[in-house]
Amino acid sequence: MWKSGTVALSVCAVFACINSLSRAINAAMLIDMRLTEAEPWLCLRAVVCYNVLCWLFAVIAYYPATHAARKMVEDENFAQTWYVFWVLPLVFIALNLFMIPKYQDTLYTGRVLQGYIVISIALLILLLLFYAIFLMMANSLNRNARLQQENQLLFMQQQRYENLKTAIEEARQARHDMRHHLNQLSALAEEGNLDKLKVYLAGAVSRIPSLDMRLCENRAADSVVSYYCALAKREGIPFYAQLDLPEKIPVNEIDMCLVLSNLLENALEASLQAAPSRQQIKVTSYLHASRLLLIQVENTYDGVIKEKDGVFQSSKRKGNGVGLQSVRHIAEKSGGASTFSYQAGIFCAKIMICG
Repeated sequence: MWKSGTVALSVCAVFACINSLSRAINAAMLIDMRLTEAEPWLCLRAVVCYNVLCWLFAVIAYYPATHAARKMVEDENFAQTWYVFWVLPLVFIALNLFMIPKYQDTLYTGRVLQGYIVISIALLILLLLFYAIFLMMANSLNRNARLQQENQLLFMQQQRYENLKTAIEEARQARHDMRHHLNQLSALAEEGNLDKLKVYLAGAVSRIPSLDMRLCENRAADSVVSYYCALAKREGIPFYAQLDLPEKIPVNEIDMCLVLSNLLENALEASLQAAPSRQQIKVTSYLHASRLLLIQVENTYDGVIKEKDGVFQSSKRKGNGVGLQSVRHIAEKSGGASTFSYQAGIFCAKIMICG
């Protein structure tokens, strides 16, 4: 809604400036045919001039509007400048409305017409300059947000790699110690001391590291879910993951990772605020019909979930929650869908991404 409203106001502001410019050009064309009586603005020549300028500007703006501006509007990262940019076109629309003289002959008083032409051209150029600055700012903010997300994914993969290195080193050490364990077990067996044998076996088994670290064949999903699984276990939160994803999936892996990381981050934050006896996170993901990626994340929560017009409010700051809004946008962009439900202290997110 913010993007749509801002784009609509921006287009109206441009044509408001063109309207003022066409009015000034029309007055300059009729300077030798000025009317002695004050008459309102209504002239066929002014209408033709206005339409010519509008179509000319539309042709000139077609390429940048369908490339640079379109790329910015369709970007899934929501630049914060959208929240305030709508004020700018609204100001320019108000200025152009304020400039409209009530009667045509007002422009022929002194140097009013020359000033009107200069101000109309200046407003249009200034507006286009502001639009170009906003375009660069929004693209820069979107690019920074995208780089931050990619860095987060790389950090998760790095953490996953470090965990794998640690597990491999522990397994190597365990194999190295196996010969000594077998010698000790052999000695205890020869003594016939079953109690000491049981105690020794229990201690040796507890020191063997768990190598069940691979959740699915897809490395990207495996890295993201394993990262949040490690965070949850560090906080003592039960974490259940059931991933059935092949190495290659038909959807964009970046989109999949963004959805998983946003949902699991929200689930972890909500679970941390819940009572320890109720803390729990469940994530399930699999392919359906070879082209649909289905993701479901459930978590416990305490407190009240704020929702306004179908949009969830952030619990960390005022305004809408960015994470779930981004998840919904990614799902809809691919032609999929997203549903969020909460009842009895359980929040459930179901996402479908189309390939």
